[in-house]
Amino acid sequence: MTRTALVVDDSMLIRHTVCRFLEERGYSVESATNGLEALERLRESRPDVLITDMMMPKMDGTQLISELKKNPSLASLPIIVLAGRQSAAGLPPENRANATIWKDIDIVGQLEKALDETLPPNG
Repeated sequence: MTRTALVVDDSMLIRHTVCRFLEERGYSVESATNGLEALERLRESRPDVLITDMMMPKMDGTQLISELKKNPSLASLPIIVLAGRQSAAGLPPENRANATIWKDIDIVGQLEKALDETLPPNG
């Protein structure tokens, strides 16, 4: 069975990097540029995992996660946070996420580890 992911980031480069990584591993991937777009996508389908940036226009990652946790059908959706160490300075950690990936160091290696820890083996 094909796994699905929703990647939410306002940076086209980060979105492309994460989407390509997932597609190379057999995922079906959708993307959004902010939390509001992500909520629209989630009305249409439910992915196996959500990977989201924290600092975005219109609706940031913290607001998006709050909306997901309020919705009983989405509250258990596994979430991986993409964060820049610079932007995370002084902010409380997002402890409602299953994992956090730092954008400024080896995104691919961290993402592989986070997916392995967050999702059960496929099949």
